[in-house]
Amino acid sequence: QVQRLVESGGGSVQTGGSLRLSCEHSPYTRSKMAWFRQAPGKEREGVAAITSDGVTYYADSVKGRFTIPQDNTKNTLYLQMDSLKPEDTAVYYCAATAGPEYYCISGSCLRPVEYLYWGPGTQVTVSS
Repeated sequence: QVQRLVESGGGSVQTGGSLRLSCEHSPYTRSKMAWFRQAPGKEREGVAAITSDGVTYYADSVKGRFTIPQDNTKNTLYLQMDSLKPEDTAVYYCAATAGPEYYCISGSCLRPVEYLYWGPGTQVTVSS
């Protein structure tokens, strides 16, 4: 099933602030989903992922600061970002698989190759 992904919630905050990103997705897919980010001149990196049975994975750089809750009644995945740092500045992307997946090819579900569908991205800027 084709996934439609639309991110929202990006913006500008100061160091130590919080933002919550939202990713509205197609209903009834139960896809494995993730958040990635890409800063200028850098490769796209995985931030957080959640498998179809709710197992979560986080990059070491965001553990303890970010969480990836989801609300299936609203067909929405979130990225709650707390204690933001200037190095968190990037365009953030939501990604999804075509259908249910309960495993990680990479061991952490944080490699772009694991995902078929991508949203257009939302900018997050953290100033010092």
